[in-house]
Amino acid sequence: MLTEERKSLILNEVNENRSVTVQELKDKIGVSESTIRRDILSLSREGKLVKVFGGAVALEDRFTGSDQSVLEKEAVNKYEKLRIAEYSAALISSGDYIFIDSGTTTGQMIRYISERNAIYVTNGISHARELARKGFKVFLIGGELKENIEVVVGADAILHIQKYHFSKGFFGTNGVSVKLGLTTPDVREALIKRVAIENTQPGQRYILADHDKFGLTSAVTFSDFGGTVIITDKYPGDSYGNMTDIRVV
Repeated sequence: MLTEERKSLILNEVNENRSVTVQELKDKIGVSESTIRRDILSLSREGKLVKVFGGAVALEDRFTGSDQSVLEKEAVNKYEKLRIAEYSAALISSGDYIFIDSGTTTGQMIRYISERNAIYVTNGISHARELARKGFKVFLIGGELKENIEVVVGADAILHIQKYHFSKGFFGTNGVSVKLGLTTPDVREALIKRVAIENTQPGQRYILADHDKFGLTSAVTFSDFGGTVIITDKYPGDSYGNMTDIRVV
């Protein structure tokens, strides 16, 4: 096998799985470890991947700068999001004080929520409407209405959230990056997410992210991985698993 063909196979594996070990590449391609290590080093120097101990990880170079509409978001990975939403809803227990972030996947959670002995707080207008329709006790955060989606943001909303202490929180994200953490395009939404996460118990900060969110970076970081649990539909690789709790559903 030619060197360039080998390197192309390695790069495809890394980009598809976000991370790969030397042993995995050796078994798949059928060449020696020394050859694999040499190719990884070469690809790293070319700026096509990141060489790490025992393997390689994909570059964090995909950027998303705009926020999609609700309808556009709902159409992407619909069934994966439903699995994530159903699993997340089952984590709610009697007596919980819950924050539910705006977003399509968090919104899908509501159809699966059955716990009535809990209090729900949200900045999503459609979320609050659906929770109330189901007969749950819900508080809608007050503040500025974001123009393109039914989301409350702004200084008043931040002050409102700061008085709460949540036992569990469920958050959407536009990107999950090893280097930059959890990101979103809008600084107003980022500030809401940041304050709500800080006011949620560590280890109970659930990030709902389908597999396409990994390796994506948006304009504003709203949280690092501290105390978070990422619920997703496909394991993104050890480069993420070493930084936070990953649950695949």
